[in-house]
Amino acid sequence: MPEGPSLAELGETALLQRLAVHAPPEQWNDDAALLPPLQGERWVISTDALVEGVHFSAATTPAWSVGWRAAAANLSDLAAMGCQRGAGFTVAVAAPGATPVSWLEQVYAGMGSALAQFGGQLLGGDCSRSDQIMLSITAIGAVNPTQLIRRDGGRCGDWLVVSGAHGLSGLGLRLLQAAAGQQELTPELQQLEPSLQEAAIRAHQEPQPRFDAVAALHASRPQGSPWRLGGTDSSDGLRRSLELLGDACGCRAELDPDQLPLPAGAPRCAAMQQLCLDGGEDFELVLALPEPWAQALLAELPGARRIGQLGACSGPPCWADTKNPLPGGRGFEHFS
Repeated sequence: MPEGPSLAELGETALLQRLAVHAPPEQWNDDAALLPPLQGERWVISTDALVEGVHFSAATTPAWSVGWRAAAANLSDLAAMGCQRGAGFTVAVAAPGATPVSWLEQVYAGMGSALAQFGGQLLGGDCSRSDQIMLSITAIGAVNPTQLIRRDGGRCGDWLVVSGAHGLSGLGLRLLQAAAGQQELTPELQQLEPSLQEAAIRAHQEPQPRFDAVAALHASRPQGSPWRLGGTDSSDGLRRSLELLGDACGCRAELDPDQLPLPAGAPRCAAMQQLCLDGGEDFELVLALPEPWAQALLAELPGARRIGQLGACSGPPCWADTKNPLPGGRGFEHFS
């Protein structure tokens, strides 16, 4: 084997930077790839993998939900680029030979349900034998080239707006792991209302790609204003999304400590703050918008919230009032 750092030592971000030299400039800077214009539209392509033991387990995710989540993760990347629906996707499946056929049929039923709700169709794929189950989906969708959402579109002074609450999916995972004896809950999380517990588990097992938020962006844009914004989705956590937006435009995210987008009814405790910032898999849109557009979007999109603004300096996300760094933590890291 060649000498050098391992994947765990290098980390996902540095790995992508190394591999990006083999692709066209800036091709890997967003949630999905762009093909050249075709018949007045840009076609967006996203590939995502779900691996057993990394992204799901039998203890927390039934087969139907595995399929739904696999589809939703890829469709969310299309929404984060400005698509208003999916066109379709291909699926590569790798699994042990002993995997029950009925389990895989339920996976595809979940994917089909997501496609029926959010648009697109199953186009084909591939299958192979492996030691653990893996699904790799390539999703495609079309967007007007003048109405793309890119991470580098933010500017100093833009409002930071999220399409919904954060931490709900991570909370759902914690609850499912606790029920399976895999996780200890903090005292605050042991006393949640049943309705919040149900919403959290549903958010984890049946996430919603936010095509409705893209439609709201179109409906709320002030007349005569340019289509200029920055955006990404929060699949790897709110903190990580803000890092990506800030790095892309050179303006750090400044969060209002009183406006963290916690789920309704959730306790304001350290455990819930950590899930809000780093729980991941909420699949909300995280946007940097000019103030007039942001205000109109907040009025147009139920559940959307302003969480801060982009500052003049570059750097990692910080608190708006003190400019101190956010508390220690990080979003999902594939190789840690």
